[in-house]
Amino acid sequence: MTQNFTLDELAAHESALVFDRFDDDTAWRLGVALRDAAVAAGHPVAISIRRNGQRLFHAALPGASCDNDSWLERKSAVVDRYGQSSLRVGEGFRARGKSFEEDSRLDAGAYAAHGGAFPVNVREVGCVGTIAVSGLPQVEDHRLVVEVLRTFLEKA
Repeated sequence: MTQNFTLDELAAHESALVFDRFDDDTAWRLGVALRDAAVAAGHPVAISIRRNGQRLFHAALPGASCDNDSWLERKSAVVDRYGQSSLRVGEGFRARGKSFEEDSRLDAGAYAAHGGAFPVNVREVGCVGTIAVSGLPQVEDHRLVVEVLRTFLEKA
């Protein structure tokens, strides 16, 4: 449904990218890996990692602004509510010919179904938090999270 991902591919990302456990140290190491990848690519992004509503990692790179922090919060709120990536939720609405902003009946000032927030799924537990990036086009925000998360989990 997006420029590069189908709904099935977005669901497959969530099924495949699962942690055995997720603690403060894991969040920090993942956040640093995301930051390092963004710096290496010259991306002007903000990054947030939360567990159960507690922010465990935050970084804002040159070119990111407080607007990106607002996007992080709004996209993460979608993951918290639906347990799916913010891109998958938005694409699901669009695939049904609907608009998330109008048809979800949620406050658009608090929720944004745009790519870049991803669930922290823990095996046998489910979604315990969010990994979010803001500053690139929505598909690229999502792609950055997925690529870094895939590499991170392969090394774990």
